[in-house]
Amino acid sequence: MNSAAIHAELQACITDGLLKPEAVVERARNPRSALHDKFTWDNTEAAHQYRLIQARNLIRVHVLHEVKDAGPEFVSITTDRVKPGGGYRILADVIKDADAYTQLLRDALTYFRSAREKYDRLKELRPVWNAVDAAESALEEQMNRRDAA
Repeated sequence: MNSAAIHAELQACITDGLLKPEAVVERARNPRSALHDKFTWDNTEAAHQYRLIQARNLIRVHVLHEVKDAGPEFVSITTDRVKPGGGYRILADVIKDADAYTQLLRDALTYFRSAREKYDRLKELRPVWNAVDAAESALEEQMNRRDAA
């Protein structure tokens, strides 16, 4: 189904100005819903996928809040996420690998661009977006120099 149909279905789930996940799942149960195919209805597979989400969240929380001063910090880069199974690398190893480090920088800029799309209307954040633009330009210049060498 196209995104317009999905958008319409999501709009139909809004109650009291809130779009709640429970309402989306309930509407998606109908096989004719544009949302239906966006969910895993096989409970065994869904349970496995949910455990993978829990594992990713555990890694993320552990990395962001507990490991900073206690051991290796882990990062996920796009080139690993596109492979089946994905995985996380030790940041110190990524820093030593020029290609992996460049990918990490590109991923960070993609993250900031995504945040910008979400929060671009907040004028107080304009200095942040300007800094992201400057960092992106500097990275592109660095990449161009590296490619020319």
